[in-house]
Amino acid sequence: MLNKKIKIITLVVIFAMLSGCATTNTIAVVDERDPWENWNRKMHSLNESIDEVVVKPGAQFYLWLVPDFVDVAVTNVFSNIDDIGVFINDALQGKFAQSGLDFSRFLVNTTAGLGGLIDVATMVDLEKHNEDFGQTLGYWGIPTGPYMVLPFLGPSSPRGVAGLIGDAAMDPTSYFALYIPGTTFYISASTYLVHSVDTRAELMDAEAMADEAAAFGKYEFYRDSYISNRQFLVTDGVESEEDELLLLDDEE
Repeated sequence: MLNKKIKIITLVVIFAMLSGCATTNTIAVVDERDPWENWNRKMHSLNESIDEVVVKPGAQFYLWLVPDFVDVAVTNVFSNIDDIGVFINDALQGKFAQSGLDFSRFLVNTTAGLGGLIDVATMVDLEKHNEDFGQTLGYWGIPTGPYMVLPFLGPSSPRGVAGLIGDAAMDPTSYFALYIPGTTFYISASTYLVHSVDTRAELMDAEAMADEAAAFGKYEFYRDSYISNRQFLVTDGVESEEDELLLLDDEE
C-alpha cells in the first residue's frame, strides 16, 4: 500500500516537471491539442465541484470507516480484475512475453491470493504493468485526437473514449447481468461505486502534491500531465526523434 502511494506521488512530481516544461517552451503545441478549451474548462470546473461536494467526502468517509487491511484487500481485488485487460492488451500489442507474465500474475493472485484479496504476485516479484486499450490503439498508430474533458470521468481524448469502451469490454464486471439475470443495475452500479470510491481514496496523497505543483493553474496542470502521461505509456517511455530534438532545443 505504501509503495503504491509513493509511486503515485512520484508520478505527480514527474508530470508537474513535464507540464512545467511544456508550458514554458511549447505552449503553442499544447494549445493546438486543446481546441475545445472553452468546453473543457467548463467540464473541468463541473468535475471539480462534483468531486469537492460528493466524491472526495465519500472517499474520506470510506477511509475513516474501513480498516486499512480491508482497504488494501479491496484495492487488490480491483487491481487483479484490471490484470485481465492488461494481459489481453499486452497480446494485442505483440508483447507476448509480458502478456504471459501478466497472465501468471492474474492466475497467482486469483488462486493463491484468494480471488485477488492478497497480492501474492508482487510478493514473488511478478511486476504489475499498466496497459489499456487506449494504449493499444496508440501502439497501432491511431492518433490521440484533441484533448477533451468528459463529464464525471475527467481528462481524455477521442482515442481515450474508444479505449474506455474497449476496457469495459475486457472487464468481467461489465457482464454481471449475463451471469446473474436481473442484476444489471444493482451489481454493476455497486461495483462501479466501490471501485470509484476506492480509486479516489488512493489519490488523496497525490491530490495534495498536485495542488502544490499546479501553481500556474489546475486546468493546465491536469491537461499537460494527462497528455504527457498518455504519450509516455503508449511509447513505454521511449522518446521519439522529434521529442529528442525538442529536448535539445530546450537545453540550448
